Amino acid sequence: MAKQLIIAVAGPTASGKTALAVELALIYGGEIISADSMQVYKGMDIATAKPAEEEKKGVPHHLLNFLEKTEYFSAARFTELAKKIIDDIIGRDKTPIIAGGTGLYIDSLLQNTDFGNVPEDGKLRESLKKRMEEKGGEALLEELRAVDPEKAGILHPNNKNRIIRALEVFYLTGEALSEREKRSKLTPSPYNAVYIGLDYRDRQKLYEKIEKRTDRMIKNGLIEEARELLSSDPDSCFLIPDSSAHAIGYKELLPYFSREATLEEAASKLKRSTRNYAKRQLTWFRKNKDINWIYVDDCGDFECIVEKAKEIIGEKLC
Repeated sequence: MAKQLIIAVAGPTASGKTALAVELALIYGGEIISADSMQVYKGMDIATAKPAEEEKKGVPHHLLNFLEKTEYFSAARFTELAKKIIDDIIGRDKTPIIAGGTGLYIDSLLQNTDFGNVPEDGKLRESLKKRMEEKGGEALLEELRAVDPEKAGILHPNNKNRIIRALEVFYLTGEALSEREKRSKLTPSPYNAVYIGLDYRDRQKLYEKIEKRTDRMIKNGLIEEARELLSSDPDSCFLIPDSSAHAIGYKELLPYFSREATLEEAASKLKRSTRNYAKRQLTWFRKNKDINWIYVDDCGDFECIVEKAKEIIGEKLC
């Protein structure tokens, strides 16, 4: 039975993934499934760069704007929901297009990671959470490094829920989570995935784009969005579970709201946080040898990027 073609558009923040995914959807009769750990939340529109209706150009988008900001979301839940949506899209003779910057979500889905049969223990998890609050992410990451260095090597100290989960699995099973995940990928993927990655040869050009987009966000109402979010629930942006982005766009503005920093200082910190996030995204995606990279600064215009993407897809189909 022939595997179903799935197009995945990946890359760092501000690289142009949404525009390319929409254009490919128009060309190949596709629908887009967002693989972004922050865009799933309601009310977080400007900071997470959710596509506006005019940017969607009539293309259906899935897994956007459907969760309350305090709800838990994970790679396992993303994979479960995305598979059902893919089946529905295929059932209507459309092409699924995965687009986003959360590499864990994309890999878990397209590499057919099985999240089943992983034990949970409420008391152990609460104990780990308490120790996380007392000692911090770096201390528990070091603890994880002693029992699962491979998993610890890809986690940031801010990935608190993922660190806790990895420790929980080890203490319950005596086996590293990284080893369980390797076994979970032994079943071949049912998808014929073509990965397209967007990047810049001159990294400074990407950073300049990030800075310009941050300025546009502030101009378009980021301050008001953050103020409303934080005033309705001062801790809400920190309750969003486990993302390397960790609600970038809100926490950086807290010093401005408390009058500990000027808007210019807060904006500078926001730009720096976003640049660092882009670096982490690229570090993750570079591990995937199946990604076909298009360098945006090699192209003179958007049409060039689209043509290169079509060539990559055409080669995969052949």
